[in-house]
Amino acid sequence: MSGIYIHIPFCKQACHYCDFHFSTSLKKKGEMVLALAKEIEMRKSEFRDEVVETIYFGGGTPSILEISDLKLLIDAVYSNYKVIENPEITVEANPDDLSKERIIELSNNKINRLSIGIQSFFEDDLKLMNRAHNSAEAKECLEIATQYFDNVSVDLIYGIPEMSNEKWLQNIETALSFNIPHISSYALTVEPKTALHTFIQKGIIPQPEDEVAQEHFQILVDKLSENDFIHYELSNFGKENYFSKNNSSYWLGKKYIGIGPSAHSYDGEKRGWNVSNNSLYLKSISENKLPSETEILSKTDRYNEYVMTGLRTIWGIYLDRIETEFGKTYLDYLNQQAAKYIEDHLLFVDENILRTTKKGKFLSDGIASDLFLLNLE
Repeated sequence: MSGIYIHIPFCKQACHYCDFHFSTSLKKKGEMVLALAKEIEMRKSEFRDEVVETIYFGGGTPSILEISDLKLLIDAVYSNYKVIENPEITVEANPDDLSKERIIELSNNKINRLSIGIQSFFEDDLKLMNRAHNSAEAKECLEIATQYFDNVSVDLIYGIPEMSNEKWLQNIETALSFNIPHISSYALTVEPKTALHTFIQKGIIPQPEDEVAQEHFQILVDKLSENDFIHYELSNFGKENYFSKNNSSYWLGKKYIGIGPSAHSYDGEKRGWNVSNNSLYLKSISENKLPSETEILSKTDRYNEYVMTGLRTIWGIYLDRIETEFGKTYLDYLNQQAAKYIEDHLLFVDENILRTTKKGKFLSDGIASDLFLLNLE
């Protein structure tokens, strides 16, 4: 099974923390939708022997599109690929786009999952991040969305400067009050060349503190565990049968095609990425050229990716697979590097699977980087 990711490179306004590719000018929106549909068709040969299990609209802000635009793109996938009977079709959405009428329209199509960018239920946090919605809109859209969609996910951000533990807990409890089955939650990260980075450099906003983020993370893990959520990936929590199939496919190494400016693709042996420029993307597609570059992944690249994704998930790193797929040298290196983390109770091995402990989860990316191998090939 494989997936199709469609990047919608438009937003109403720029969030201060975001470094994803998007434009706040909507002048070329119609042209872009037609180009996305054309790229979907141009790349069908890549999935000749694959069956599509997930279609995911990310961005940017996919909910900025008309229902007719989303339908056109979904139909393009169905026209050019084999699709399972009930694929997971997700649309990322912002609360300010989700009026009752829009939610009903979305529910009357093949879309069966909403991922809503709430980030916080507090006005001061939303203003700090320059979100386009307010707290009332966040709550109202969830009230309505959960009536029309069984599968709703919300995004929350922790580690926001001056956010107390009590305030963060209130955010979690507010989300839980809507009986949603999935939460994605991320630490506020200061990316270069973002407005947030500039504000911190100028002393307008305090620097986020790692210690605060770690406390918030543990509060999140404990609270969601109490409410029967499974912590299946570092930043993702789902009730049973509500894991994101799209995201899980990335972590499990399944193939996917990324459509649109800046979108990435992966086929198990090579990774590709489209140009991160709307005008260049449109020009290339109009000339019947794919606007992408590719790299063939070495054995060491594939090992490093498996280590990274494995440690972030409940599935862990299968040591038998390391030896079979990569060889004994890789396995010996992994065991050697992991030893100190096992001793510090950050990693453990059970049934020949290497996983993070509860204490080690928050540190999994840093631990993984120390398990990477850089010089065998």
